[in-house]
Amino acid sequence: MATTSTAVPGPAGLPLLGSMLDLKNDSLGTFLNAQRVHGDVVRFTAGPPGMRGVLYGVFSAEGAQQVLATQSANFRKDNLFYQEVRESFGNGLLTSQDEDYLRQRRLIQPLFTRRRVDSYAGAVATEAANLTEEWRTAEDATVDVLDEMARLALRAVARILFGTDVEAAVDIVERSFPVMADYVLQRGFSPRNIPRDWPTPGNRRAAAASRELYAVCDRIIAERREAAGTVDDDRQDLLTLLAEAESAEDGSFGATELREQVLVFLLAGHETTATSLGFALHLLARHPEQRKRAHEEVDRVLAGRTPGAADLDALPYLTQVLKEAMRLYPAAAIIGRRAVEATEIDGYTIPAGADVIVAPWVTHRHTAYWEEPERFDPDRFTPEAEAARPRYAWFPFGGGPRACIGQHFSMLESVIALAMILQAYDLEAIDTDVPVNAAITLTAAGSARCRLHPRAG
Repeated sequence: MATTSTAVPGPAGLPLLGSMLDLKNDSLGTFLNAQRVHGDVVRFTAGPPGMRGVLYGVFSAEGAQQVLATQSANFRKDNLFYQEVRESFGNGLLTSQDEDYLRQRRLIQPLFTRRRVDSYAGAVATEAANLTEEWRTAEDATVDVLDEMARLALRAVARILFGTDVEAAVDIVERSFPVMADYVLQRGFSPRNIPRDWPTPGNRRAAAASRELYAVCDRIIAERREAAGTVDDDRQDLLTLLAEAESAEDGSFGATELREQVLVFLLAGHETTATSLGFALHLLARHPEQRKRAHEEVDRVLAGRTPGAADLDALPYLTQVLKEAMRLYPAAAIIGRRAVEATEIDGYTIPAGADVIVAPWVTHRHTAYWEEPERFDPDRFTPEAEAARPRYAWFPFGGGPRACIGQHFSMLESVIALAMILQAYDLEAIDTDVPVNAAITLTAAGSARCRLHPRAG
């Protein structure tokens, strides 16, 4: 093992720009290649002289555990990317820190108990049933499963958040989110940015999208405030529950805070699940043997009925399929932090103030933990296989005290939707290779078309 006196290895890059172009054009491939060439801690330099930045990649399971869990207090969300997310989407649970984060988490946690999350199964099933029915009239019996799962996941999370206001919210989110996400991405990875209030075309487009999205959230929040306490608790949407969340220690959410939590739930709650579910379908469509096993489990357990939360434990192979899809295509492919103090990781010293990334995209393909890592094999996630691996060999939901609060909801939604789609259709892949890029979440750079074959019954 290297000692702390040894310089952290890394690619030389270009004389003037370092690794800037490689990181800009293919960050996922650049990080993966760097791990294979240089090891589990890699130093990257990027940018022209005078604007050059340094980034440290940490790629081992043990290193990821240090950054996200055992030494998480030393690795904060203080980098430029999270600053831009805060500016656009607010200081919600995804971006807040310190006491703000702890207060928000305490207020929100009771709304994400297993019992409460299980009550959302009906909303997911409703949207999945609507989608499978719409597919019966799909042109050429063909759909892009990534696009379709993005639509399904957005409608499901919007229905759970907004209840009867789902239609108005979905229309505006579909228009506004891509504009805001592109804007955050562009600014979050630029060495220099102009002020947001300068009247450039990009600033004006992003500001207009923000105003439209903020307005619909604020309108629905105001309506929920007026109706507080008038609706039976078991039928309340998540926004109503957020509006009524209160404790003696933490008070309650103000209107702006509520909007920020809603925006974060919309962002994190639909894009991540859509990625996992879309790639799970595409992988099954490419692998007949695994697809046959999934169909057999669904038919045996459900016998044609609509699945509910109580069926999750009885559908272990579907869960394994989803976990393997999240290994190969983790929605949060790269996770950034900034070091507070110098820290030793895997025998190297990460200096104080350094920008650091851990990368599920890379660790999930690390040959120390995964044999033939590019091969689709849901049996990697049997209980015995999972117990034999380091905890952070697989971390699509992050980890430690900042682990995703919606993990159970994501799995519930994904298993129910996947089961209902497999009940209705056999899928055959048309596009066999789907290139991807790292944006705010993992993004497809091509289509994932599948041909639909309706199943009897």
